[in-house]
Amino acid sequence: MSKKYAIFLTALFCAYLGGFLLLNLVTPDREFSPLENRYLAQKPELDADDFKLSLAPFSGESGDFFTGKFMSDFETYLTDQFAGRDLWIAAKALSERTLGKGENNGVYLCKEDTLIARFDRPDPDRVADNLNYVNNLVENVDIPVYFSLIPGKVSVWADRLPEGAPNASEEAILSQAQAATAAHWADLNAALRAHAGEEIYYRLDHHWTSLGAYYGYAALMEAMGLEPVPLESYTKTTVSENFNGTTFSTSGVRWMPPDRIDIYVPEEGVTVTAWNGTQSQPGVLYDWSRLEEKDQYSFFLGGNKPLAVVETPHTDAPKLLVIRDSYADSLTPFLTAHFSEIHLFDPRYNKTSVEQYVRDNDIDQVLVLYSVANFVTDSNLFVLAR
Repeated sequence: MSKKYAIFLTALFCAYLGGFLLLNLVTPDREFSPLENRYLAQKPELDADDFKLSLAPFSGESGDFFTGKFMSDFETYLTDQFAGRDLWIAAKALSERTLGKGENNGVYLCKEDTLIARFDRPDPDRVADNLNYVNNLVENVDIPVYFSLIPGKVSVWADRLPEGAPNASEEAILSQAQAATAAHWADLNAALRAHAGEEIYYRLDHHWTSLGAYYGYAALMEAMGLEPVPLESYTKTTVSENFNGTTFSTSGVRWMPPDRIDIYVPEEGVTVTAWNGTQSQPGVLYDWSRLEEKDQYSFFLGGNKPLAVVETPHTDAPKLLVIRDSYADSLTPFLTAHFSEIHLFDPRYNKTSVEQYVRDNDIDQVLVLYSVANFVTDSNLFVLAR
């Protein structure tokens, strides 16, 4: 290599680095990434306390500058705010696909333009604890308690996965839950598998579709001794044709066609009240404004709420308390045909005693309903034992 060529390469490399440095300096920081559907790290600030140096290095009293926390936070900030981040993420996913890899960022690139998050082996102690909390609830209340877990597409749509894709077994968790629970078990797994050939999950999101929620609802009603409303009695309405969900955000994949969001149950005649602690505000069954945002699944009930109470015209029907994750958001419209009130309790944001809530609100039945993936990782179900 000639000396002139070496100088040229060095100058080109320095210009490349300098160009990116300048680009990052002039590019404004972003607070939120719509494509990743998450808040991005902001520039960490230093103050006088961060430069404190303890004479006892392991006492934990040194400031962030000396413990390395500041540099770690700053590195995260640079990664999140790097110019063209969305393009680089998409380029990485595309390169993984070109190289024949079937996974990116813990998401499998599957057949039929489907993205499926990997299901890792859960902590057996966490699973056992959460099952015990459900049993504690059964002991603490004198009304029927129903329990069910919703399998994900990682098992129901396993035929779409890349060949040999490693996953833990959701079937094993379902069998363990059914065997261990003292509650009335509702088998949603069989109901969903019977319709696995239909679009019962979103391809680019982890939730079930409204159609999948209907089949889950029908199985729940049968377990409760109620007659589900026939699917053909509803009129399907498409409210969005450009839904890119959570697995789309995580995967970096940007070339798959978006999902469609359908609804079946009209919202007329239903009143929703959302609660945050002791503060209440009007809620909605469907929040149409959310269809203009990235997280369109929050169209159902307006997204995550610590507590929401849905009142229906069926004033003589029983009251149902649902201890739930976000899968219940798209299920709730179907439940309005059978209950006077549906109380939606999310333990991630609501630490109220469930036993006390049942007494205070004259609840007639309780349903504990979670996706398998959320149930085995949730650290908040201790509220069931209060």
